[in-house]
Amino acid sequence: MHHSLYLRRFFGVLIVFFLPFLLMGARAQDIWIRGTVADVNNSEPMPGASIYWEGDVSTGVVSDIDGSFRIRAVELPARLIISFVGYQTSNRVINPKDLDKDLKFFLSPDELSLDEIIIAEVRPDEQVKNLETGIVRLPIESIKNIPALFGEVDLLRSLQLLPGVQTAGEGTTGLFVRGGSADQNLVQIDGAPVYNPSHFFGFFSVFNPDALDQVELYKGNMPASFGGRLSSLIDVTLKEGNRDQVHGEGGIGTISSRLTVDGPLFNSNSTFAISARRTYADVFLQLSNDEDLRNNRLNFHDLSGKFTFYLNDKDKLSFSTYQGRDFLGLDEDFGLGWQNWVSSFKWNRNISSNYFFDLEAYHSAYNYFVEFEDPEAGFEWNNKLSESGVKAQWTKLRGENLQTYWGFHSQYYNLAPITVDPAGGSAVESLTTNPKNGILNNLFAGFSYSFNPKLSAEAGLRWGLYNQVGPGVDYIYPGEIPSENETIIDSVAYDRFESIKFYQGLEPRVAFRYLLNETSSIKAAYNRNFQYLQIASNSSAGLPIDRWLLAGRYVPPIRSDQVSLGFFKNFDENRWEFSVEGYYKDLRNIIDLKNGANVLFADNAETEILVGDGWAYGLEFLLRKNVGKTTGWLAYTWSRTWRQIDGVSLGQKYNPRYDRPHDVTLVLNHEFSPAWSAGVTFVYTTGQAVSFPIGLYESDNQTLSLYSEFRNEDRFPNYHRMDASISWKNPNKGKKWRGSWNFSIYNLYGRKNPFAYEFREITNGDINFDSDSGEPITSVEPGIVMTYLFTFLPSITYNFQF
Repeated sequence: MHHSLYLRRFFGVLIVFFLPFLLMGARAQDIWIRGTVADVNNSEPMPGASIYWEGDVSTGVVSDIDGSFRIRAVELPARLIISFVGYQTSNRVINPKDLDKDLKFFLSPDELSLDEIIIAEVRPDEQVKNLETGIVRLPIESIKNIPALFGEVDLLRSLQLLPGVQTAGEGTTGLFVRGGSADQNLVQIDGAPVYNPSHFFGFFSVFNPDALDQVELYKGNMPASFGGRLSSLIDVTLKEGNRDQVHGEGGIGTISSRLTVDGPLFNSNSTFAISARRTYADVFLQLSNDEDLRNNRLNFHDLSGKFTFYLNDKDKLSFSTYQGRDFLGLDEDFGLGWQNWVSSFKWNRNISSNYFFDLEAYHSAYNYFVEFEDPEAGFEWNNKLSESGVKAQWTKLRGENLQTYWGFHSQYYNLAPITVDPAGGSAVESLTTNPKNGILNNLFAGFSYSFNPKLSAEAGLRWGLYNQVGPGVDYIYPGEIPSENETIIDSVAYDRFESIKFYQGLEPRVAFRYLLNETSSIKAAYNRNFQYLQIASNSSAGLPIDRWLLAGRYVPPIRSDQVSLGFFKNFDENRWEFSVEGYYKDLRNIIDLKNGANVLFADNAETEILVGDGWAYGLEFLLRKNVGKTTGWLAYTWSRTWRQIDGVSLGQKYNPRYDRPHDVTLVLNHEFSPAWSAGVTFVYTTGQAVSFPIGLYESDNQTLSLYSEFRNEDRFPNYHRMDASISWKNPNKGKKWRGSWNFSIYNLYGRKNPFAYEFREITNGDINFDSDSGEPITSVEPGIVMTYLFTFLPSITYNFQF
């Protein structure tokens, strides 16, 4: 079937689907007042401000993420009220001459109203009244208040405290959302994807919290404008610079320091924000008396920048870039490193007061390598992958109750050849794999509509057209079933951009919200997603050198269908929020590795993997307090995750390692005074699923472990941990330099949570027995050695602003 026929079918579906709503919107001819709300001290936009006409609160609106708003005009002149909790209320008389202007409103902090802490920059009843389900916005200030490992405030580790989000293990930032693997999360900075969002093997994420403006987590009900991953979207926005004056903040921590500076660039119509962070673990290694430690290298750094240009009242341009690098070197024998380089360009245009256009272009590159110095088996392993894309979206507000959007998103994937270069005299064979390339073109459209004050709906349709293209080589196997290398019967070479394999898929999304009363609602949603890029790995936590695979002849794209239903309730005048959400997710064409697979050194990786299906389901409970001196949340998730793949566990269903049925998190923050505050977190989860040996056997004079044919039938012990922190800050806002101290304790009561188990022989009852010591051997017996990473771990950080 030709692409032109697919296009006609797609737009035919769109016309039938959206025509009734477009006609309803076309009848509404309204006059609107538009404007922006910002903080008077730093010109930062203020999302969630309330705007309404004097004496008519019921028809008010709320400012969006850019501080912008639109409100239907009344008979002018009239007085417009703008309010925000913690700020002085502003009011202005609006005249007919203001209709064609973009009005600006600056609010001043109200020093007398700061007794309450707001942990969400949205209106108090937002959870109940919006259409969103499975979406969380985590304010940056809330992230900074959570006790941190090594004093390093971390975005991804904070997201692990939310319902429906599982962790990969002790200290790591890997996320498993509603039964999906780590590679099924799309993590992006200003619209550009980040392929490895972690430092130090996942102990820290690449996000410097001082450089961030907003974080959104979508774990269901993803808009049609986003796609490419099955489980979640973590949408990170870098903050823009202050338009009036230079501002800075940073911190000096236990293992790293950071600095962020922002302000006007050339004038008030252009700004910059530059952020840097570097660890100094390698400096401490140089101070060691142990020569072996001094020869090790261990460091990471981040550097990000955002430059914004306000061309006029209608056009804004911004350029964002991020570069991060890790390196681990053990003496001069082993080295492992990886690097992210992400850049994006955005153009936002207000075509009219109810018509908007957004264009973005980006490039993301991820390089990683391993080097091993050994006279007999030394080698250097290198790989690189990149994604480039262009996305355009048009948004039209059609009356008070209808909003429509449409656009396209084109992506080009390049998986460069893996190279293995043996060292001189090494027995390792050289290797250069064939490159893999793919082009994915997406068309999308959607709308949201309020049928009446109680019932609202949104729907969207995304259509992906994917081509694996050359240059590359496809291997031919008997019966089109890849098995061992010896079964290859032919190979086909393809030129640059020549089509190798084509896939296409429609991705419908729909959601409903029914308002039971002013404080409670029911929401339902359905999402279908396709993913054309995935990881083949036997590590659940995700490693820097994991092998990425593109959809092709033998690796079909993964498909996910998720349905969710939730009940949302606010009480005590919106001081408390309660929600419960249930979901069921069906996965098709999921992959897993064969037993003993060696996917990192294979050109034809399809011979190392198996393809099957999976499913996941669960219930998520959240009780959250947003207002008062004590804020925080209590979350509980019950969930199950299953896979069923021919060739794994004798074809029977099994749990992946990140199946954890029970997950409890508690987050509390309390402000004792304007200067002193404290925070506590507690986590409890079921132990991860693993395969323990069922016995031992001898081979070539070695004792080896024997494993069952059934995968992940055992579990680690249940995991639990409590962290605590206390902070002091200078409450004097008049000072140009404001410092604060944070003292935190990770694993407050010293729980020894297992990180790994080793099954081996133990000599003389001593796991550290030295066979060269000359001590006589009196006993040798099989044993289990548990490795744990952290017990009681204190840290201290000095933070500052100027």
